[in-house]
This record gives sequence, C-alpha cells and structure tokens, in this order.
Amino acid sequence: MNKIAASSVAVLAAFALAGCFSLFPKADPAQLYRIGTSVEASAGAAGTVPLALAPLDFNEAAAGDRILTATGGEVAYIAASRWASPAKTMFHDALEQAFERNARVVTLVTRREVRASTLMLDVDVNAFEARYESGQGAAPTAVVSMDVRLVRYPERTVVGRRVIEAKRPAAENRVGAIVSAFDAATNDALVQLVQWTDQTAG
Repeated sequence: MNKIAASSVAVLAAFALAGCFSLFPKADPAQLYRIGTSVEASAGAAGTVPLALAPLDFNEAAAGDRILTATGGEVAYIAASRWASPAKTMFHDALEQAFERNARVVTLVTRREVRASTLMLDVDVNAFEARYESGQGAAPTAVVSMDVRLVRYPERTVVGRRVIEAKRPAAENRVGAIVSAFDAATNDALVQLVQWTDQTAG
C-alpha cells in the first residue's frame, strides 16, 4: 500500500469562499480510488412517495478528484493518489443508489418526472475529509457531514431539517485504509439520510 505524502496548502481566511489551493503543480495520479462500494440493498418493499433530488451542493475543496485531509487549521491533499472520478460525482451516485436500494417510503424520480413530486430533498455536503485529529503520524478519521432539508412544493414549506455526520477511523495511516474509511463513513451517512427521509416524508 502507498504511504501518505501530502502536498501542503495555505489556509486562507476566506477558505469557505475561495476553496483550497495547492502550492505545488499537479502530478499524474499514481493510484486511483473510489467510494460507494459499501452501499448494499436491504430487504423490504420499494417506496411509493415520489421524491425529487435538488442539485447536490458539495464542499468546494473536496469536490474534485483529490483526496482532502485536515490537520488542525491546515488542509492538504494526499499526493500521488486521486479519486477515480470527482468526489462530488461519486457521492451523488452513491446517494442515488442508497435511495434506490433501501428507501421504503420514498422513491427518487428522474428530472423528467420532477413535476410528479411534491417533495424535494436538498443535500449540502459541507465536510468530506480525512482528519488527523492526533497528528499526521497517527491514522486519520474520515468525516462526512451534510446539512439536509426536505421541502414540500409548491408551498416551499420545510418539512424537516437535519445535520447528518458520520465518522470512521482508518485502520492505519495508509491510503488504502483511508479510502476504506471514507467508503464506510459515506455509507453510514447515506443510511442515516435514507432512514430520516423515509421517516420525515411518511
């Protein structure tokens, strides 16, 4: 497995608006990774309440194909390792799969079917990172955090709102273990999201 090598980035006062910038030129990825492999189907009947999904909001610094880490007030990307596709895209695909396979009350509709739904789910992923809470020498914790809202149309009434967070510690400070932690944390967060949406819409 690859050892961690992170290219440092400056922490800007306007980080929330400007995103995260590398101080070094980009290099060709030595290894590609993906998430969403933990999404599994559970037994039960498919949902019948149509649900539209709003365009996914995703933390700008983590949305691309670079693996974001955080150590205290500093952020960095893991060098020589990339997501197989942008993290935002993989997360969106995993989210749709989670609803298709596990929702019991709601069922996602396509863009063409949006008018058939009176409910829309708004998801804002504000954290998708590996946090070195005990220093860079220790194994980090994958953190997935999102703000979610369920809105009823045409009234635009907020039916429910919740902050969902999932954390999974990596088994060791290596890229493969960190990616596995990301995958598990993503699955945990999406399980919570589907269950909450079912309960709130029902």
